[in-house]
Parts: sequence; structure tokens; C-alpha cells
Amino acid sequence: MSSSFVIPIQEGTAEAVALKQQKNSFRLCLCSVVHFIRDGRRRSGARKVIHSIKVGIALILVSLIYLIDPLYKQFGENAMWAVMTIVVIFDFFAGATLSKGINRGIGTILGGLLGCLVSIVGQRVDGVGKSVVVCISILIFSAAATYSRSIPRFKKKYDYGAMIFILTFSLVVVSDLREEHVIDLARERLVTVGIGFAVCIFTSLFIFPIWASDELHDSVTSKFEDVASSLEGCLEEYFSTGGHDKKKGSNGCNKCKTVLNSKTKDEMLANFARWEPCHGKFGFSYPWNRYLQIGENLRDLAATVTSLRNCLQSHRQPPKESREPIREPSLAVMATLVWTLRELRGSVRKMRRFQAEVEVLPKLMAVRVELTLFNTQTTLGRPLEKDEELAIASFMFLLTEIVEKTKELAKEVEELGEVARFPSV
Repeated sequence: MSSSFVIPIQEGTAEAVALKQQKNSFRLCLCSVVHFIRDGRRRSGARKVIHSIKVGIALILVSLIYLIDPLYKQFGENAMWAVMTIVVIFDFFAGATLSKGINRGIGTILGGLLGCLVSIVGQRVDGVGKSVVVCISILIFSAAATYSRSIPRFKKKYDYGAMIFILTFSLVVVSDLREEHVIDLARERLVTVGIGFAVCIFTSLFIFPIWASDELHDSVTSKFEDVASSLEGCLEEYFSTGGHDKKKGSNGCNKCKTVLNSKTKDEMLANFARWEPCHGKFGFSYPWNRYLQIGENLRDLAATVTSLRNCLQSHRQPPKESREPIREPSLAVMATLVWTLRELRGSVRKMRRFQAEVEVLPKLMAVRVELTLFNTQTTLGRPLEKDEELAIASFMFLLTEIVEKTKELAKEVEELGEVARFPSV
């Protein structure tokens, strides 16, 4: 007969264990949230969630003007301008928020000051004369500001500020026709806009900031891999007989199309990046124009790769059995080009100095000479039809063009390292 015994557990000990489990669960949950925010800042979906939460936080902070009685008595209904400022200027990227905020601040200040000046002049004219002064001033200044928005260089950086100037100036001047204390009204609105701007900047820059500069850097570096994968898939599809490589080549072509359609996005990110303060590895006066130039070269290279793929899909190409003699030299050229593009990608991504004369140009020159010495009929070992000879010649010409454009791209990356003062490895 076996004996059993029971170990009594004191009530205080059970409560302590339960409390400890609750603390561990809370700590685990908190760690999961922090891990999601920290690691998810580079994932599009997670960053959208972070941005949405930041907008909510900013609106809560600015709503304190309504909730705290002394502040509400000070600003009254003008506090709505602070809320409007949050909604209008808070953007996804920190640089975009800063750009819109500064533009809105400058536009509001200039519009308010000029509106008050026109109001002072209008107060010295009675009756119909005051309305005439208001109408003429609105016509002149709004027309001038609207015309400035059509100038490309001005529109690119200050379009939003010009629009806010027109809005603020018109509201202040028109309000003077019915309001007696228009200067006090303009001052209160300017202060509330300043409060909204300060809350936006604080939330955007100090609470898990999302930098346009990081996005542009990652976007440009990813293009190197996209073009390299496209070229690799294109030639492997041309010299293969299986369906898997054909699918790979099709996917690579889609990546090339993505690169070709990236100009607008890159220009927008570069414009926002110029407004951002010094952070991480990006200091003031960072050469973002060099990124745009590299992106332009990559789009030019992607267009040539796309042309090469269209050429290889032509029905005038020789049959697959006849391509076998040029398979090895063509794939060797492809391997050199793909290796070069990935080396360039690594240099930009890691922000290290790249020496084109030492690292890649000799190999590209050797490949260029090999393509120049290529003889179609001798290599293929038989006479070709005119269409076949033209197709092979086009293939070799486009491959040579890709080599030349890769050389130009390597020099651009080298110049970026020099201007941005990348460290040498």
C-alpha cells in the first residue's frame, strides 16, 4: 500500500507566483511590441502602423488646447488651426513633414504680415476705398504667388508654402472687412499654427522617425540587384531549354520594369531627404544628387537589358542547338557583369569607398576586348542566314552596350564615395 502526502502551499506564495507570472507576461508582451516596432521599421506594413499611431499621438497632444481650460480661454476657437496643421503637414517621412511644416510656417508668417500691412493701409481709407484696396491687393499678391507656383524650380520645393501664403493672406485681408481686431486674430492663428508645427516635428523626429534618406538609400541599392538579376535571368533563359529558367527570366524582366518606373519616387525621396537633419550616417549637405545620377544610370542600364531581352526573344534568332558555341563566352561575360553590379551594390549599401580603376574596370575592359574580337560565323562554325546574323550581331552589340554602361555606373559610384567621403576598406 503506497502512502501519499500533500505539501501545503501558503496563500501568500500562490499570490506571489501568480503576480510573477503576470509580470512575465506583461514583460513578454512589451518586448514583443518593442521588437515589432524596432525590426518592423523597414517593413512597409509595420511602418504604416507606426505612422498611424504617431498621427494619433500628435492629435492627442494638440487636443490638450481644448482640454485645458487656461489654454482654451487663451486661444478659443482658433485652436482648430493647430489641429488642421497636424492633419495637413504630418507626412509619412520625417523630411516630408519638416518640408511641409517649414513651408507652412513661412507661408503663414509672410501671408499674415503682408495681410496685416494691407489692413493697416486699408484702415486709413474709409468707405469704398477700403474695399478697393483689399481687392487690388488680393489680385496682385495672389496672382504673383500663383504664377510662382508654375516655375519648375520653385514649385519643386516651395509649392505648398506659396499655397499657404495665398490662403493666409486672403483670409487675413478679407477678415479685416468685418473684424475689428484682425491683427490679434492673425497673431492667435499664427501661434496655434506654430503649436501644431512643433507637435508635428516633435512626434515625427523623436518618436520612431521614418527617414526618407534611408528609404532612398535602400531603393537605390536594391536597383543594382534588380538589374543584375534581370540580366542573369535573361541570358540563362536564352541559353536554356527548361521552363524554370524561362520563368526566372520573366520575373527578372518585371524587376527591370520596376527600375524603369522609379524616377518619380527617387526625386521625391531626394527632395524630402534634403530637408532632414543630420542622423545616422547621413550628415548635412549629403550628395543626394549623386544618388539621383546613379539611379538615372541604372534606369539607362535597365532599358538596355530590356532591349536585350526583346532581341533574344525574336524569332530571327538561330535555333538553340546553334547557340551552343557562344554559350560559354556569353555566360562568362554575364557573370562578370553580374559580379560587378553586386560589388557596386555592396559598396553603396555599406557606404565604403569604391576604387573602380582597381576593382572592376580591368575586368570590364577585358570583357570589352573579348566581345570586340568575336566573329559570328567562325564561332558558330557555319554560315548564317542574314536574319540570324543580324540577330546575333544585335545581341553582341547590346551586350557591349551593357558593358559600357556598367563602366559608367562604376565611375559614378566611385565619385559618390569621394564626394560623400566614404571610408576606405
